[in-house]
Amino acid sequence: MPEAKYKRVLLKLSGEALRGESSYGIDSRVLNKIALEIKEIVAMGVQVGIVVGGGNIWRGAQAESESGMDRVTADYAGMLATLINALALQAVLEKHDVVTRIQSALDIRQVAEPYIRRQAIRHLEKGRVVIFGGGTGNPYMTADTAGALRAIETNADILIMTKNGVEGIYTDDPRRNPKAKKIDKISHLEALSMRLKVMDTTALSLCLDNKLPIIVFNPESKDGIIKAVLGKSIGTLVTSEG
Repeated sequence: MPEAKYKRVLLKLSGEALRGESSYGIDSRVLNKIALEIKEIVAMGVQVGIVVGGGNIWRGAQAESESGMDRVTADYAGMLATLINALALQAVLEKHDVVTRIQSALDIRQVAEPYIRRQAIRHLEKGRVVIFGGGTGNPYMTADTAGALRAIETNADILIMTKNGVEGIYTDDPRRNPKAKKIDKISHLEALSMRLKVMDTTALSLCLDNKLPIIVFNPESKDGIIKAVLGKSIGTLVTSEG
């Protein structure tokens, strides 16, 4: 069994990553692929926290702009969407014999524990995967911000982010600009100043202030999560030094 470079990680899965090639919902093939990779890194002794987005089911900003829904209400609906994804991921992980707990920033005790930092860390120390649902529990805060916050709160060594359809961070959107170039390594400050769409600026600023490194890659990459944990070259690495 290879030795992992990072002992505790926070994996941020976008809702779009769970959607796969479908236009809506959850692709069971993608969910199984992610679960098997998580199982393998847990077997290496890596402590794994996960934050899931909800964009495959609901997008608060889109609901606000298209239907005129109040932004706060739309964002709370998005938090519920993240819990649907968390339950689906937990079910698949446990099917593969990975002990899993869901902690929610929203009070929904029938399906998840309330988020308690010390309890979450205790679960991680016992080798349980902890899925953080419900975002931060606050409107106007994205799942990216929740990922950065939970990584910092649980003292994770690195934030591992999946971005659907792209291999990392580019100088421009590669889906719109064919001349966009992939960046292998960059600093938090450079990413902020260049306004690269790594994650929202609140999340990136949190990582900058706390010197939390980030790896960004495509969830479809073969063994992408495993390679990231082993410290192998994949996607884009964002560090304090760049």
